[in-house]
Amino acid sequence: MRLHFQEKPLDLYVALGYAIVMAACLITLDVRNLLAILLVLFVPGYVLVAALFPGSLTPEKPEIDWIERITLSVGLSIAIVPFLGLLLNLTPLGIRSGPLVMAMTVFTVGVGYAAAWRRMRLPTDQRLSLTVELCLPDWKEYGLVDKGLTVALAASVVVASGTLAYVVLTPRPRETFTEFYLLGPGGNASGYPTNLTLNEKGTVTIGVVNQESATVNYTIRVDLVGVKIVYNATAGFNETLEANRTTWSSFLIILVDGYKWTQPYTFRINETGLWKVQFLLFKDTDLSNAYRQLHLYVSVA
Repeated sequence: MRLHFQEKPLDLYVALGYAIVMAACLITLDVRNLLAILLVLFVPGYVLVAALFPGSLTPEKPEIDWIERITLSVGLSIAIVPFLGLLLNLTPLGIRSGPLVMAMTVFTVGVGYAAAWRRMRLPTDQRLSLTVELCLPDWKEYGLVDKGLTVALAASVVVASGTLAYVVLTPRPRETFTEFYLLGPGGNASGYPTNLTLNEKGTVTIGVVNQESATVNYTIRVDLVGVKIVYNATAGFNETLEANRTTWSSFLIILVDGYKWTQPYTFRINETGLWKVQFLLFKDTDLSNAYRQLHLYVSVA
């Protein structure tokens, strides 16, 4: 079988079709496909090289050969994808898989169209061309050892391909956890109300993100703990000891996997001293042991 192109830019048609199909699989089906690796490591650079060098290697119009073309395609692709990510980071879309795949596809289609337009403007004999001859081996010309090695190599390729496909396609159990965090009044991890006056209002934002692969019932309990700093003469350092504990509030939330919950929480302390405002997270109505816990040390004057 003989594969050849020159009159029409069949290579660019294949590249654009591949980019569109892979983008559709990645975005609409929300799947990760090993075949889409060329969308990142080869195709964007290939169409860019085709746009820069539309002709073939001829004495009349010297261009780059196929080895240089493929090498440049890989190198430029590695440079193009981070550049597109940097541009996306300057937009409200941010660097996420969906917008990045769409950006690579738009780039590939746009530059690929320009490459095809430039190539078709050249005379036919100066356009980029490639000829590949594919034929089945003549087994009669091989000896017994060569036949055995060929069969063993083919079997190795089949086994390796099957193993790779199994590793890629077999779903792996996702690590399960819950994010439990506190934010300051500005919605950032700063500006926490750690120094207050008597009865002054302090506000934080409590956040929970469910990554448990299931819907979870959470209970959040907020305690006010009076603490004392006592010098431990034996150990030679100060220790923080709990003097008393009061439960301020408790509330239940039901959170679907992958969803987050946030809520501002305002408190006032009506006694001076050093206090610990403790936030305890319990999972699945098990109130015997806290699943996660956070705290703020607040000095009240």
